[in-house]
Amino acid sequence: MLKKTFIFQLSFLLSPFSFSHFYISKRMDTLISIAALLCGIIGLLGAVVPVLPGTIVSYLGMLLLLAVPDADIATPTLVVWGVISVAVILLDYILPAILTTRFGGTKAGSLGATIGTIVGVFLGVPGIILGPFVGAVAGEMIKGDLPIERALGVGFGSMLSFLAGTVFKLVAGCVMLYYIIINIL
Repeated sequence: MLKKTFIFQLSFLLSPFSFSHFYISKRMDTLISIAALLCGIIGLLGAVVPVLPGTIVSYLGMLLLLAVPDADIATPTLVVWGVISVAVILLDYILPAILTTRFGGTKAGSLGATIGTIVGVFLGVPGIILGPFVGAVAGEMIKGDLPIERALGVGFGSMLSFLAGTVFKLVAGCVMLYYIIINIL
């Protein structure tokens, strides 16, 4: 008997997706569901606002649903969305460097785009959209190696990468929020 109990406890500890084995009160179910929904909403906002970690927070909302016995979220779904979340995050970091250099930019343009993105957050929606462009152009112009036409091209590439990353994060965030909502209802 002791051996069976120990094996059950050990198997529970080794299985990351077995939260539903324990009884959770209805009130706790509601609180966890609200927390999952808030994570999904904040994650969706994080797709647009560069300061918030959008994709990770949305995925955290999906993981929270594991603690709700009534939620019917499958482990393969969580694994797939975990992989998609990692891919979106990697693309968000890699894409600006790829497109900035593809449009003829240097490290000064990439650095300027990063600074422009950070400053743009404080200037509202126009700053968020135009910040990478202005920053990349300013970085290239300060370095002084490129003519204005090429610097504008680098700025366009930087802004394009920011917008593409935002679209990827929005799509992933919307689908994860959808999964959260259908599992709460």
